[in-house]
Amino acid sequence: MSFNSLGLSQALLKAISKKGYTTPSPIQQKAIPPVLEGKDVLASAQTGTGKTAGFTLPLLHILSENPKEKYRPIRALILTPTRELAAQVYANVKEYSEFLNLRSAVIFGGVNQKPQVARIRQGIDILVATPGRLLDLESQGLLSLKRIEIFVLDEADRMLDMGFLRDIERIIKMVPDRRQNLMFSATFSKDIKKLAHGILHHPVQVEATPENTTVEAINQKVYRVAKGLKTGLIIKLISDGNWKQVLVFTRTKHGANRLCKKMISANISAAAIHGNKSQSARTKALTGFKKGSIRVLVATDIAARGLDIPLLPHVINFELPNISEDYVHRIGRTGRAGAKGEALSLVSADETTYLKGIEKLIDMKLPVEIIEGFEPDPNASTEPEKRQQGRGGNRSRRNSGSGNSRTSRHKNNNSRRRSKGNNDRRSGNKRH
Repeated sequence: MSFNSLGLSQALLKAISKKGYTTPSPIQQKAIPPVLEGKDVLASAQTGTGKTAGFTLPLLHILSENPKEKYRPIRALILTPTRELAAQVYANVKEYSEFLNLRSAVIFGGVNQKPQVARIRQGIDILVATPGRLLDLESQGLLSLKRIEIFVLDEADRMLDMGFLRDIERIIKMVPDRRQNLMFSATFSKDIKKLAHGILHHPVQVEATPENTTVEAINQKVYRVAKGLKTGLIIKLISDGNWKQVLVFTRTKHGANRLCKKMISANISAAAIHGNKSQSARTKALTGFKKGSIRVLVATDIAARGLDIPLLPHVINFELPNISEDYVHRIGRTGRAGAKGEALSLVSADETTYLKGIEKLIDMKLPVEIIEGFEPDPNASTEPEKRQQGRGGNRSRRNSGSGNSRTSRHKNNNSRRRSKGNNDRRSGNKRH
């Protein structure tokens, strides 16, 4: 099948061709036709399979086929959980709409709102947004969602993981009842299906790959190692392999900072990216990593779905995630678009439970290797650390990447109602 057979406009086909694409991915083949037909769609596809184009291409086609008045109200809203993902989706929208008379904008917290507001006031057709900044600007009367025709919820499961359910519910009340709804995600839990039931109307459900599978092009391996020797091992692997581009995941923001400093001390250029970093620092780190001036990007799970790095060869789990599904999203940063990739995990004794959970989820026994001089501690406990156990520990770990907690978000919402004047400052510090 070619893109020509999907029913997309010539302007879109020209943009697709310019990017060098000829054959749609499985999720694009399955999702684009029903979206073009105006149906609600519930789509599941693992990360790195082209699902962003699966909704942006037909969305652009529909809007361009039905032009509106000279003043452009916002007609399509794409909601994403993180700033990085919002920027990535916006870049795709801009590229695919190059030959169309459509305008778009992206808004997220952590940066000055004035340029974003100025762009919106010029009139736009498509808005890509994170929940926090969107609600901030709407509460200030700086944008309206009353003319939305197409509503897209991207990475819906991550939205719930990060505690955005109340925000989503508030946003749904701001858009018209009659609209087309598209929900895309890497996985679909019971909570996601419950959310979909309340948003989508008789949706077409499409799935490109079995839920929670890992990309076949990724070579996965586990290194068993004593906890205190992890830093030395990761430096050895990167140095001996002369790896030039490595994405490393830690469980906490402080852990990311510490590892980054150790890398730099070992003459390996590195930068950290997580929720405590300013947006400018995050952008600078990601740009340097993509250009090759930074060899190692150390990240928390905030980056697991928001980074689009072509041909990324290596992903290393310095610490395993205590939520098994996050493993799939982390390693999905490599092995994209048919390219080969390598995903390595440094596993200490206290992460044994996490490893078993991951192997059960992906239905695969991961090969194990031990490097001389970095052997695991035979006397170490295999019990997870207490601070990582239980629902509270999971929530704390998740929010270490976002800079939020559900409690602080609830408090922020209440504060927002009392004082609209501080919205931009609060969004910059607390919200995605």
